Amino acid sequence: MQKAESETITAIIDKTMVISGEISFKGKTRIDGTINGNIDGEHLVLSESGTITGDIRVSSFICHGTIDGNISASLVTARKGCSIRGRLEASNLTVEPGARLDGEIKATGSNLSSGSAKIPSGSSSTPTSSSSS
Repeated sequence: MQKAESETITAIIDKTMVISGEISFKGKTRIDGTINGNIDGEHLVLSESGTITGDIRVSSFICHGTIDGNISASLVTARKGCSIRGRLEASNLTVEPGARLDGEIKATGSNLSSGSAKIPSGSSSTPTSSSSS
């Protein structure tokens, strides 16, 4: 987790940008704009102004913005004010109070039993933290 937090952002999608299509990257990318398509990469930060409609497959994902799609990542952090709608699969999940989740959550960590939880539509989350060592 510290590696993802400390890594320098290597690419920024500006809030004035709208991209339609597949995105693939290495390193750490921040999205301030709008993406309509799937994303495959290493470390992704979705800012408060960022919006993604599509599926995400990354090593780590920090969400401040809005996503409508499925997420598969080793580490997911849902920050206050974010909105995630879709299936979320992570081995390490942190949800801050005020984050909104609508969909299915599956914990896949090696120390976690394989289980899933359904979040009712329109529900706000409660603080939850799962970790694996």
